Amino acid sequence: MFTGIIEEIGTIKSVVRNSSKSQLVIGASKVLEDVHLGDSIAVNGVCLTVVEATKSQFMVDVMNETYSRSSLGDLRIASPVNLERAMAVGGRFGGHIVSGHIDGVGRIKSTRREGNAVWYEVTASKEILNGIVEKGSIAIDGISLTVARLTSASFSVSIIPHTLEQTILKDKRPGALVNLENDIIGKYIRKYEMEGINERIS
Repeated sequence: MFTGIIEEIGTIKSVVRNSSKSQLVIGASKVLEDVHLGDSIAVNGVCLTVVEATKSQFMVDVMNETYSRSSLGDLRIASPVNLERAMAVGGRFGGHIVSGHIDGVGRIKSTRREGNAVWYEVTASKEILNGIVEKGSIAIDGISLTVARLTSASFSVSIIPHTLEQTILKDKRPGALVNLENDIIGKYIRKYEMEGINERIS
């Protein structure tokens, strides 16, 4: 489990994707302070398993299913990525419950500055939008954020300067893809509601 509070920005050092394997090597420092093989690290919000590690970088395997549901396929050498270690027992819960299991991707439609904050409008599929509520939580590229506005085709978040500085959102421009994970509590509630509706229909 993660909280959506990004610990550092890492850098893609190597991308291997062929018929026999798919791997990423990521340069980092803070998230490697106590890393062990088999640990989980969220990379742009995607939960990945450490299979090799040194003091300055770590390697993860990436399945085709992960590529199909996320924007990880767009990563190239030198691409910056948001990194967060799995939450430690007893750690501070500064964001919201983030599983690292991406629901899909969205696309930044527009950005605009308002005072000291920057608004991001993101378009997404109906399936994802149906699981979003205003003032609820959503993870964008692994960042725990509050939904400020919601329409039938998009949602918007307002980002404070600290979040922009500490994450890769500051480099995202209109047209860029972002990984989206809906609030897991909301997903369970919606599933139970749909099952109840189906039972009444049947």
